[in-house]
Amino acid sequence: MSAEYATFGLAPAMRAGGVLANGDYQVHRDFVDFVVDGRPLLFRLSDLDAVSPLASDIPPAIFTAQVRSLLLEADAPLDGGRYVIYGCPECEDLACGAVTAVIEKDGDDFVWRDFAWQTGERVDLELNGYHGTGPFRFRGDEYRRALSALLDGGWAGRRRVLLIGPRVAVLARLAAALRAIGIGADIAQDATDVPADELRIYGAVAFGQTVGERERAAVRKSFGRAGIEVAYVDGLAPIVPLLVAQIENALDRSPSEQRRLTRLTAVGGAVEIEVTSTCRVHVTVYRQDRLSRVHTHEAFDGVLDPGRHRVALDPRASKGASYVVARTSGSVLVAAVAR
Repeated sequence: MSAEYATFGLAPAMRAGGVLANGDYQVHRDFVDFVVDGRPLLFRLSDLDAVSPLASDIPPAIFTAQVRSLLLEADAPLDGGRYVIYGCPECEDLACGAVTAVIEKDGDDFVWRDFAWQTGERVDLELNGYHGTGPFRFRGDEYRRALSALLDGGWAGRRRVLLIGPRVAVLARLAAALRAIGIGADIAQDATDVPADELRIYGAVAFGQTVGERERAAVRKSFGRAGIEVAYVDGLAPIVPLLVAQIENALDRSPSEQRRLTRLTAVGGAVEIEVTSTCRVHVTVYRQDRLSRVHTHEAFDGVLDPGRHRVALDPRASKGASYVVARTSGSVLVAAVAR
């Protein structure tokens, strides 16, 4: 079978959740993405909102079964030797659509070919095939080593956040919003004398604006003494969707060079965005007026090609404290509007 060798690897990735401008919730999903020739395979499929079958929130037995399936230690789940490569992040139902491919062995090599969009038992390659994607030939030892590491506990996500601060009402709303999108959240005033095993479940710590530097230092000391690395988030404003976006960004464990959204700045009347692959980008502006009322404005919603882009802001964004959230299906960035 003709196909040039490609490198195979795995990397942590996420489907960014969040509280959307219209009040809807988008579920957060952590998963392991496939990296082909140093680039996430998902990026080759244009603007696709999907996750691999190697998600952190599925039961361990199912996760193990998925890995062994990709190693061809079990029969293919779909006709024609086809396997689900990416599925719906909300329900993972094939009826919603999934990217599938034939996975087979050729000698010691593993080959992925005939990528297609599939919504039922059968697939029409002529109509729904991803022409130009694959086939990919992977060396057997490299392929098995990467996937087998997952069976040894070589990857795990921490999707829980510790919220620190005295403003219980704001933190309670934030915790509820995080839980609604699939991120665990606990509220405390400090982390003093908390056992290391309990601190180990957190991937991020978010500080409220009223938390002083002494209290912040004490929390950092508690995690440092326990030998636990977490991301620390300084809340920009008591605006729940904004804080959710900050925490989502902090929980992103994917390598920076393998993210779709890599840069966001907001100065005066414009936002500058940099993306690494073709994707849909949403830009939302949150503004607090002098009475602390929050105003929300959708500044942009469209597909951008790789490169840097400039989006004009509503002139009202320069009045009061304003913040910009840019999100793709796989990443989210936050910036304060500078004057």
